[in-house]
Amino acid sequence: MFSRLRWGLTLLYCVVALLLVASIGGGTYVIIARYFEDVVDLALQHKMTHEFHLLAAPIPAELAFADRDWSLIRNELSPLGRHPQNAGPITAAQAIERAQSVMGARTVERVKQSNEDGLLLYEVRFEDGGEVIVDAATGRVRATKREDHEELVEVPASQEISTAAYDAELAAIFVLPLSSSGQILFDPNLAAPAPIQANQAALQAALQNGSDVRTMTSASGERIRLLTYRLTRDDGPAALQLGRVQTDQQLVLNQLVMGLLVIGGFGIGLLGIGSWWLAGRSIQPMQQAWARQQQFVASASHELRTPLTLIRASAEVALRGISAEQQDQRELLTDVVQEADHMRRMVDDLLTLSRLDTHQMPMQRQRVVIGPLLDDMRRQAERLASDAQIVIAISTDNVDVIADRARLRQVLLILLDNALRYTPKDGQITLSSARQGRIVQIRVSDTGSGIAPEHLPHIFDHFYRADQTRGVSNNSGLGLAIARGLIDAMGGQIMASSALDRGTVVTLTLPVATHNQQPEPNESADQIDQPQRLG
Repeated sequence: MFSRLRWGLTLLYCVVALLLVASIGGGTYVIIARYFEDVVDLALQHKMTHEFHLLAAPIPAELAFADRDWSLIRNELSPLGRHPQNAGPITAAQAIERAQSVMGARTVERVKQSNEDGLLLYEVRFEDGGEVIVDAATGRVRATKREDHEELVEVPASQEISTAAYDAELAAIFVLPLSSSGQILFDPNLAAPAPIQANQAALQAALQNGSDVRTMTSASGERIRLLTYRLTRDDGPAALQLGRVQTDQQLVLNQLVMGLLVIGGFGIGLLGIGSWWLAGRSIQPMQQAWARQQQFVASASHELRTPLTLIRASAEVALRGISAEQQDQRELLTDVVQEADHMRRMVDDLLTLSRLDTHQMPMQRQRVVIGPLLDDMRRQAERLASDAQIVIAISTDNVDVIADRARLRQVLLILLDNALRYTPKDGQITLSSARQGRIVQIRVSDTGSGIAPEHLPHIFDHFYRADQTRGVSNNSGLGLAIARGLIDAMGGQIMASSALDRGTVVTLTLPVATHNQQPEPNESADQIDQPQRLG
């Protein structure tokens, strides 16, 4: 029981950990994939703005915003770098732009040119006292100071952050100038030809709506992000279609997935070990409490046997000395003897249940022939059945099972006792057995009062009694619990079906004994704690 509970808790902990790892890994993947897509879209829009400039076409407002965002991001990542368009000496206006990109949108007080060691410099001074020194030849920021009271701080060239990644992003974009019919008017891609022909669906959507952006797959299986814009000039292309192959980004995402799987697998392994340990620590108090309870029940049951035996013996001795005239005392002592017997049976049942729960019930599993056993059980039960005018029928296959004969007999006695107790006068009890593949089904059925559906799932629980629905209230609720424990210990199963006023059927399933199967003497219940699954 506790082993299954520990495995269940471990599985629960691992599932929770797996969901956590999957959510973190999945979130990371989604964020990076979304970042790649946003950067590609922004680069496409920036490149599209550049192409609009080259064609002297009116620039849509959204492209102007995208071009500004691209420049801001590029300047934030490379505030000291050189603008691509600054291939030669820069102007004073460009020097102001470079200074403001470093210091922020401050108001410029003055711009002054100076010559230091043969280098032409721009000194850009702001109204708040800040100052930036810009190299007029390269556009590089050489020194800055934030406030009027500060000193100029030289900026080493090593602090410049390369913009190669963003320049490469732009270089990877191909351009397709298209006519309204989708023909490529000329090929401006000098580095490499475009990997696809014009996408007609994107073109038609752009001609109708003004623009279109989508992800497509080329004939070679490459994912391509495609941006298409309609031009409004009559003397040029009808539309521009820009694309960027995402193979390199997909490779990065695939490597990310592999890394997450490796790290996640390693983490799940560690979490599994930790979960197993944590589950063991969690159920340890429960195990100790259960062990103390079972030890108490076993000890109490054992200790109660002696006083009950003495009470019964004393009552029998006193009963022999009572004369015929003392009828009241005789009835009283007879009740004492009967109640002592009843208590002794309850104590024995409690001890049996305690041993079954702690897997300490010895089992002698051997080959048992079902036919003679059921016939013997029928002969014994007929003595009681005849007084109640109940018929006991038998129908059996002559098959062998692997079971403890004495314990199987005990189970059948419990089931027959219940059937006799709840079957009315002129009813019938049937004992039957039949082979079903690798198992044998043994049934004890009656035509008694039946069990209500709400009670049926609980009849094998400890101390559960459904007597109020069956008109009887003189049992302890231990018999069927013992029957289930014994059958489980023998590697079988027990189940019941019932209908009110129609009767109850209890079915036992036990493994068939093969011809070469040998008895298993002195096998204890803890050795068969994992019963074999039958076909």
